[in-house]
Amino acid sequence: MMSSPLRPRPRFDRRTLRADLRTLLIDSTAALMVTAVIFVILYRRIDHGTSATLEVMPYLADARTYWLYWACQAFGWSAMLWAWITVMLGLSRSTRPVSRSPLSHARMEHWHRVASITTIGLMFAHALAFFLELLRQNEDGLSWGRLVWSAFVDVFVPGGYATGTGQVAILLGLIALYLAIPLSLSFYLRAWTGSRLWRVLHRFVILVYVLSVWHTLLYGTNVWFDGWFRTIVWGLQLPVALLFLARLLAPLRREERLTRADLGGGVGPLSRLGGRLSVAAGVVVILLVTVSGRDGGRTPGQESGDMLVTQPMVWGGLAVVLTVMGAVALAVRSGGERVSRGGRIEPESRVRQGPLGPASGRDDSEHPL
Repeated sequence: MMSSPLRPRPRFDRRTLRADLRTLLIDSTAALMVTAVIFVILYRRIDHGTSATLEVMPYLADARTYWLYWACQAFGWSAMLWAWITVMLGLSRSTRPVSRSPLSHARMEHWHRVASITTIGLMFAHALAFFLELLRQNEDGLSWGRLVWSAFVDVFVPGGYATGTGQVAILLGLIALYLAIPLSLSFYLRAWTGSRLWRVLHRFVILVYVLSVWHTLLYGTNVWFDGWFRTIVWGLQLPVALLFLARLLAPLRREERLTRADLGGGVGPLSRLGGRLSVAAGVVVILLVTVSGRDGGRTPGQESGDMLVTQPMVWGGLAVVLTVMGAVALAVRSGGERVSRGGRIEPESRVRQGPLGPASGRDDSEHPL
């Protein structure tokens, strides 16, 4: 009796997506509740005149009139919190497990994916609230059609916002949003892209987080000035940097571990060593900023100087990143199938599926970062 041929894996992983969407209802509900709490806090601080935003934009003192602005701020802060949670879960998932960990790697990966989707939704809501606020204000008295187009360009077109700090800050935020969508949701297309290609490109998601934090520190009026709140935001980056360093020093995959013997093997191992040293230096910088409370934030009562980063610089940096991503993708795709130890060509290994998606078990080939 002949056995039936193996069915090809579907290009779109509907099974895992359905499992994630069931949990997404819980996660997004929690995110909306946190956003509501943040909104109330911001609103009350405006009513009591204690918000640092009033030193930047005193006309926002009428919290009832500008409630959409505070909704925008609330969604921004909850998106920042969920992005922090997402990155921490992803880095934990891709680091060698510690004993007595409260979460299995499969569970961490599941929540990492779910939190990623929630983060994208919060980022979009953050931008949408700003878009609606621009429609409500209509400062230039534009017609409805021109108003919608102008607000759309300002909020959703990278580089469209052309005044003040926002011309750089909003550009950074939009790049983060538009990179987050493919880098996060491509997980469900692994069967089409190949798990190796997805895994390599997904590591660039750490850049999304860096851009999000940069956007917050540059444009968040609540942390516009030096002070305890801005210092806390910096302090929250310390565990991320430490976990990122741990992920590089003790990766889950054996072939990513760096030994002294590897250092004589050419440019590749040396560049990996350079990456580890750069992250270690970043840990020191974040620690010094957190302890000193000085990171270049504005000082109340003093005019800010010229911006050190301009739009052309951001566009140039993005071009470099996209070029590197393209080169990496071509290198991985050209490698195609991998060679087994015996010299036989094998396709990429299939991942054992569990109720939450790819199981961790003995297979460590699908870790997210």
